[in-house]
Amino acid sequence: MSPSQSVIGGSERIITAIDARGRKLTLRQLTSLDTLRLFKAAGPDLSQNTSWLSMAGLAFSVTEIDGVPIPRPTTETQIEGIVDRLGDEGLAAIADALEESQGEPPPREHVGNLPGTLS
Repeated sequence: MSPSQSVIGGSERIITAIDARGRKLTLRQLTSLDTLRLFKAAGPDLSQNTSWLSMAGLAFSVTEIDGVPIPRPTTETQIEGIVDRLGDEGLAAIADALEESQGEPPPREHVGNLPGTLS
């Protein structure tokens, strides 16, 4: 594996979740490029609607449902189709799994500073 493949592979953390219906959902955390593509698929109006965009982002992170690949959506209609397919149970499981994968943020006094330097 080349160094660049190693870096790219590490950035695509795969996360699995089981929803209330028993479906296995495979996800990955969105990168900056993914977010940019989500904005493009949403269009200029929906990209400014934070509630819609939040739900769409959950759907956009899904790569598989029960082992069946989910193509990355490129239109508003495709995003809505994935949201519909996931339903409330799938979206809740995705939100929980992504939140758990975040871990705890670093303590404020060490963010961007050398230890002992005031924030």
